[in-house]
Amino acid sequence: MRLRYPHTLLPLFTSLKLTTMNTQTLFHSSPFPNLKNTFFSQRRRFPSHRPFFTVFCSKPISRNPPSPLRTNGYHGSSHASIPRPVQLESPMEKSVEFQLNILKKKLEAIGMETGMCEPGQYNHLLCPECLGGDQEERSLSLYIAPDGGSAAWNCFRGKCGWKGSTQAFAGSSSARTQVDPVKKIRKITEEELELEPLCDELVVYFSERLISKQTLERNGVKQRKYDDQIVIAFPYRRNGGLISCKYRDINKMFWQEANTEKIFYGLDDIVGHSDIIIVEGEMDKLAMEEAGFLNCVSVPDGAPPSISSKELPPQDKDKKYQYLWNCKDELKKATRVILATDGDPPGQALAEELARRIGKEKCWRVRWPRKSRSDNCKDANEVLMYLGPDALKEVIENAELYPIRGLFNFRDYFDEIDAYYHRTLGYDIGISTGWNNLNDLYNVVPGELTIVTGVPNSGKSEWIDALLCNLNEIVGWKFALCSMENKVREHARKLLEKHLKKPFFNERYGESVERMSVEEFEQGKLWLSDTFSLIRCEDDSLPNISWVLDLAKAAVLRHGVRGLVIDPYNELDHQRPPNQTETEYVSQMLTLIKRFAQHHGCHVWFVAHPRQLHNWVGGPPNLYDISGSAHFINKCDNGIVIHRNRDPEAGPIDQVQVCVRKVRNKVAGTIGEAILLYNRVTGEYTPSDNNRPADRKR
Repeated sequence: MRLRYPHTLLPLFTSLKLTTMNTQTLFHSSPFPNLKNTFFSQRRRFPSHRPFFTVFCSKPISRNPPSPLRTNGYHGSSHASIPRPVQLESPMEKSVEFQLNILKKKLEAIGMETGMCEPGQYNHLLCPECLGGDQEERSLSLYIAPDGGSAAWNCFRGKCGWKGSTQAFAGSSSARTQVDPVKKIRKITEEELELEPLCDELVVYFSERLISKQTLERNGVKQRKYDDQIVIAFPYRRNGGLISCKYRDINKMFWQEANTEKIFYGLDDIVGHSDIIIVEGEMDKLAMEEAGFLNCVSVPDGAPPSISSKELPPQDKDKKYQYLWNCKDELKKATRVILATDGDPPGQALAEELARRIGKEKCWRVRWPRKSRSDNCKDANEVLMYLGPDALKEVIENAELYPIRGLFNFRDYFDEIDAYYHRTLGYDIGISTGWNNLNDLYNVVPGELTIVTGVPNSGKSEWIDALLCNLNEIVGWKFALCSMENKVREHARKLLEKHLKKPFFNERYGESVERMSVEEFEQGKLWLSDTFSLIRCEDDSLPNISWVLDLAKAAVLRHGVRGLVIDPYNELDHQRPPNQTETEYVSQMLTLIKRFAQHHGCHVWFVAHPRQLHNWVGGPPNLYDISGSAHFINKCDNGIVIHRNRDPEAGPIDQVQVCVRKVRNKVAGTIGEAILLYNRVTGEYTPSDNNRPADRKR
């Protein structure tokens, strides 16, 4: 359906000499001089002459110098202390009558009716803050000083307790504060507003938006003459009584009756319902009815530009969403609230703000369908116009749970699960280590934590360096190295020897093997620069784990790092609160590392030394022997012990046992041992032919 402006309205608005009017122009004058003390007179602006006055609260809240504040149309500032005697500047100001008149104006500005109040007496009034509760009791005690220069009040209702004081004139330079004026809620009637039934042209206008005359009549939609134009009137009712009224002109400009209670449009339609729908505009509420949903209300004030980053204010300070609190009795029986706000950013911000106040656990949301190849419908009325009532009904019936941070359903991960099943993620079952006899036991999976341990001088760091070189050669991974036991030049030598398979020097350990050439050395430096990022603390202080992970995150985002090595644990700063045990600290530290690995899809190798072994007979240690805590084996995904043979009678002294003691993910490997041979000249590891099946899997 093509959306077009109803031509039938043009003669009507032309004959009335329509003029564009915003809410400000409506406040200045009335086209109906015979209506006195009605809506138009009540919507006038405050007088241009604004006397200065001060309102005192019972509790000081500031010690700052006085500053001008705006209160209900007046400029003023207020003291936080008990008012001091006022020295008037002229004989007229010294008169009781003059002071009393100024004082009463101030009291009336904050909602007190002081017509019968006399100086030197206690007066019992209706409290403008609590309105006397259900019984409308006159619980506010107001005392005016005999000279008419000051007043103090206190509401003695238990649920209120509002109190404060004020002066006719400010005479103190102490800290000041402000008491917000209490607006008195207006009572309005259809007769006062001169609402009329819709004319035929407006009925046609609604029908072109697929809103029927029956729906308009049931919702009491009216019209009203307003300065040479006719506007649409949406009456807001509670229990059938008129509470407020909102207007819309032909230019889609909106305004509401001033000083009326804020409530939902269509409030009576949700009373007693467990399922309710909240939309963003009156037209959307009417559209929902055309789709068969009567249990729908519209917000009165539209949507905010964005989601607030602040915490929710107290109920009495939540002015923008006061209509929610005013309708809490009607909302409390609802167990499912469908938020069908507009699909634009402000509409989604409104949904979030409503959900924060209603409770996300009982909220649902809708997804608006497409109206064309490139555009989605923005709201309920667009769905009705472009796709029809059945499509709008389907949108509501397919509403989904409102997302709660940290609470998910497997449905939210189906795309990832599908990719895992079809092995399209890239490294679904892990990456080969490059050693065939170890691949059945251990493979490198992105996002996992591997703890590596072993007695000193077993080659833990050498083995990890060799593994990184293999991974770079196989899949091109890049790595961040936090290796605090290695000098940079020594670490570079070890990595280059493994990469080029030639010694860095040809003396001592180099024996008679050809040393890497200058050209190979220069190419190797480029490889080092492209493959590795170094995390080093250049001053005398020790790095802590948070500092390391922050730099590793930068390396992931800047250089595409896929692996992180932290070597070793005991070179980190492990300061902890006095009331935290080492076990608790280790648990917290490993949790941080695992979250980093999972969030960035980065595999982490963490080297931890075993504690001092008593009565050690030369065998490989256990993961529970790691110094610090059993959490090293409890929290890791993989646990590996590297052990070098030191007994010539037991085998070659270049023989290295890779003992896989823990594998959480059975897809990636299993518990067992593999034997590698270490080449002392080049630092390479090669598979041993002596691996027996019993050695490989246990």
